[in-house]
Amino acid sequence: MTALFEPPVSEASEEFWNATRERRLVMPWCTLCELPFWYPREVCPRCLDDAIEWREASGMGEVHAASVQHRPGPMRDPIDGPYTVVLVDLAEGVRIMSNVVGCPPESVTVGMEVRVAWQALADGRHLPQFEPVGGHP
Repeated sequence: MTALFEPPVSEASEEFWNATRERRLVMPWCTLCELPFWYPREVCPRCLDDAIEWREASGMGEVHAASVQHRPGPMRDPIDGPYTVVLVDLAEGVRIMSNVVGCPPESVTVGMEVRVAWQALADGRHLPQFEPVGGHP
């Protein structure tokens, strides 16, 4: 199996990636708007304020959209076969792009309840992915 592409760490995403070392999913929250947002950045995308703190997320969500990829993506071994790219609506109200693991790619459906699962990266971080709640559908 080929090693996964290791996402770069920026100043804005450092807190997120540090939390993944402990398998914790955290989200940036604007303390002015009192709402989370995704992806990590220096200012709130709604009010443009930089009053941001990191809060623990539940890791629970629902598949908003899914697409089965039949060609290997970056750093993916063709022997691993197809995989599913998803948009997940997290319970906290943000949408995140990821993968669903732990079930056949073609069984991932819109509305499926999922929870965060972690894939280890070579540098000690973990990549958040999702798995069906209640196991394989």
